[in-house]
Amino acid sequence: MFALPLTEDVELRPLEPWRAEEFLAHMDRAREHIQPWVSPSFAATDLTSARAVLQRYADRLASDSGGMWGLWWRGTLVGGVIFVSFDATSGACEVGCWVEPAAEGRGMVAPAIRRIVDWAVRERGIQRVEWRTNADNIRSKALARRLGLRLDGTLRQLRPGPHGRIDLEIWSVLADEWLSAASGSPATVH
Repeated sequence: MFALPLTEDVELRPLEPWRAEEFLAHMDRAREHIQPWVSPSFAATDLTSARAVLQRYADRLASDSGGMWGLWWRGTLVGGVIFVSFDATSGACEVGCWVEPAAEGRGMVAPAIRRIVDWAVRERGIQRVEWRTNADNIRSKALARRLGLRLDGTLRQLRPGPHGRIDLEIWSVLADEWLSAASGSPATVH
């Protein structure tokens, strides 16, 4: 197993099925906070569903079509980052994240997303990275902007939500834009 330090207090680690109990405890702290923004199947409510979520992403990692990594703050799982989808053949992926309330504003998500996007672009040849978010998720949109992604457009009333239909925004960054920003060259993203 590995742990990649992101800050003095934060580590990025694989979030695998054997961690289901820890993931469920984290979901119990995070569920109400993240439920408006994530798929209902993600917010595990018992040990069986926690294992199923983690197994689904372990299977995606094994098939080179996704993956999930947890964020541990001072030894406690408080959130994570994911490749919701990953297709090296087409050169496109979708990234996402979530955190429980105690982890918000601690500066741990952006470095974790940067780490996995940089790996995807530099090591795997990904050409397009997408970020999809509910149009009402102000924090998610602000993070996408800070990461250098640009808004491609909005899929209006895409799916049902708890308070009516949800608009989904699609943000993206292209490999040359990502690499240009990382090298300190003038960014081509808006």
